[in-house]
Amino acid sequence: MTKYIAFLRGINVGGHNKLKMAELREALIPLGLQNIRTYIQSGNILFESSESEVYLQQQIQATIQTVFHITSIVIIRTAEELQSIVHNCPFSEQDMAEASTTATGESLHVAMLPVAPTEVNGAKLLAYESEKERCLIKGRDVYLLFYESIRNAKLGQQLHKLEIPATVRNWKTMNKLVTMIDQ
Repeated sequence: MTKYIAFLRGINVGGHNKLKMAELREALIPLGLQNIRTYIQSGNILFESSESEVYLQQQIQATIQTVFHITSIVIIRTAEELQSIVHNCPFSEQDMAEASTTATGESLHVAMLPVAPTEVNGAKLLAYESEKERCLIKGRDVYLLFYESIRNAKLGQQLHKLEIPATVRNWKTMNKLVTMIDQ
């Protein structure tokens, strides 16, 4: 069995698409997922399955739509992919330390995509980089480093330029999920 992490987009954000994680775990059992666990209310699901990523993504999305009447994009990574995202951060420790001293809230975030963006669309997003907002695209993952705040950041608001749905998690959440993989 493969260990996976599913990231739900737009769940429990600003009072919209309310979904209790205990109810979500129960709803996913009929899909044959094993060792289902969730982390915080934003929709992070750890589980094991012998099915493919594409199949799981479709089935989890359909289950959320059918059971909860919520349309949510589901983006999946294997445990190995998540570990690689965290252990191969393209920003230096110094960059992250500098950003964390000036940022309001978390400074480092990762936007996860179902597929890699085209080079043209990646360039559209990178055009919004500045000395206060940095961005690096690595395959299906976009690392975002903010020296002020993600709330009013142009980069964060321009992810749609990639023309692919994305879901964003802060670095603290990504690291916590990595520690939960083998628990």
